[in-house]
Amino acid sequence: MSKEIIEPNPENHDLYQDLEALDHTGSLISAPIIEERPLTVFLNSREIVTLMTIGDYPDLLAVGYLFNQNMLPNADEITAIDYDEDIETIVVRTKTETDYEQKLKRKIQTSGCGQGTIFGDLIENIEGVELATDNNIKVSTLYPLLKTINQTPRLYLKTGAIHGCVLCKGEEPLVYMEDVGRHNAVDKIAGYMVMNNINPDDKYFYTTGRLTSEMVIKTVKMRIPILISRSGFTAWAVKLGKAANLTLLGRARGKRFIALSGFDRLYYDTPEASSSTTMIKTQKLAI
Repeated sequence: MSKEIIEPNPENHDLYQDLEALDHTGSLISAPIIEERPLTVFLNSREIVTLMTIGDYPDLLAVGYLFNQNMLPNADEITAIDYDEDIETIVVRTKTETDYEQKLKRKIQTSGCGQGTIFGDLIENIEGVELATDNNIKVSTLYPLLKTINQTPRLYLKTGAIHGCVLCKGEEPLVYMEDVGRHNAVDKIAGYMVMNNINPDDKYFYTTGRLTSEMVIKTVKMRIPILISRSGFTAWAVKLGKAANLTLLGRARGKRFIALSGFDRLYYDTPEASSSTTMIKTQKLAI
């Protein structure tokens, strides 16, 4: 992977508007409000979906969405990407057509914010995915990573109303995407990985949103073995995470977290967590 690091740009005025507002004291203020605009995605000649998005990286969002829906095998299939900002439409063109007509009949509405959807066969497909087992995460590495992410300038601090997702390696955030729905932020990162042929085996994935079945399915689809969130879990997400041997870390804030699956990748190397009692409990949970 290149040394390029993509971070949010809070100064990109195309992504928000400054609107007049009254604050709690009745004073007139200028309030930055995040944009939300439609992006209609075509795969060849077929209209697939209209996503509500902040409008940055439309190519990555479209490619990542199609990839995570099993409608785009790999980047080698892509022959062109045509984006028309005026009509808010993007067309991803491929060498051959896929079986998306059948997939369109099997949509399941998910709990993700906005218009997130998955297709029924994705749940079946993740059962055959083998995630890398040699990508261990040290607790001593996790804490500075969370601190770096938390200190990164981002649109959320200016506008609120959006989610963030981060592709990480070790203590370093590599790609940080934001959007009105966490599923869009995930798909942008997936698109980046597909377009740049990124190896997922040694990466972590971080999200500000809750760990739902959708988040687990997309992370497994991207073949990233470790998923981290500052928020909590759903029971179905944990069930799917265990089935895929995905390491799920939730409620990760400061120097605290809860792990609910994939315990074998956790390495407790901090003084407060290095007791034999902690290690024994972890080993029992991993069985």
